[in-house]
Amino acid sequence: MDRDEEDAQPSELKDSAEDRPIMDAGEEPEAQEPAEDQRPTRKPFRKRFTENRLSPESAARQGRITMLAWEKLGGTEAAREFLNSFDEALGGRPLDLAVASTEGLDAVEKAIAERAAARA
Repeated sequence: MDRDEEDAQPSELKDSAEDRPIMDAGEEPEAQEPAEDQRPTRKPFRKRFTENRLSPESAARQGRITMLAWEKLGGTEAAREFLNSFDEALGGRPLDLAVASTEGLDAVEKAIAERAAARA
C-alpha cells in the first residue's frame, strides 16, 4: 500500500501505535465501561421452568417408588416399564399415582409386591 492510498482511508479506521497510550511492562489496560445500550444481556444460570416442580413430598414418593420397583421387579428395564405403562388394575400410570398422593403410593407399593410375588 503506498502512501496515497493510506491517506485516502478514513482516519477512524487507522490504527497506529501513536493513538495507543504507552504502558509500563505488566500494566493492564484500563477497562472501558460499555455504553448502556451495549451491555451484554445476562443469561440466566439455568432455564426458567414454566411447569410446577415437584414438592419435596412428591419427590420423596417418586424416589421411594422408583427404588422399590427397581429392587423388587428385577432391575431398571422392568421397573421403568411398570412405572411408565398404564396399569388397568390401578387405573393409571403407577408413577403418576405414587407421586400424586400417599394413597396412590400405597396402591402402587401393593401392586409391586404382588408382581414380585408372582415373579418369584
